[in-house]
Amino acid sequence: QVQLVESGGGLVQAGGSLRLSCATSGLTFSLYAMGWFRQAPGKEREFVASVHWSATTRYADLVKGRFTISRDNAKNTVYLQMNSLKPEDTAVYYCSARGAGSGTYDYWGQGTQVTVSS
Repeated sequence: QVQLVESGGGLVQAGGSLRLSCATSGLTFSLYAMGWFRQAPGKEREFVASVHWSATTRYADLVKGRFTISRDNAKNTVYLQMNSLKPEDTAVYYCSARGAGSGTYDYWGQGTQVTVSS
């Protein structure tokens, strides 16, 4: 059974930082691309960042230069370091996994709330 469990969300003031973690189990982590998505109230879920099994990273323009995604294959965990947070970053953040050859993200975590106060 595949599980993705996010942690590290919370309440932070604008300009602050948070580090999200996503611990995985039940999959061969090193063979999966990992992504972070977010969904704000009343909005659709949107892509934030991804890290390929080769460690190649990709970011949404809105977070480029502020967020950093990384992975630790030994711990089966992916991270999202978020700096210079803005109120518009407030959302539920979801971790996801995409298998090799898959065109879609196959597995999702339950989400962790990030709230940035002004």
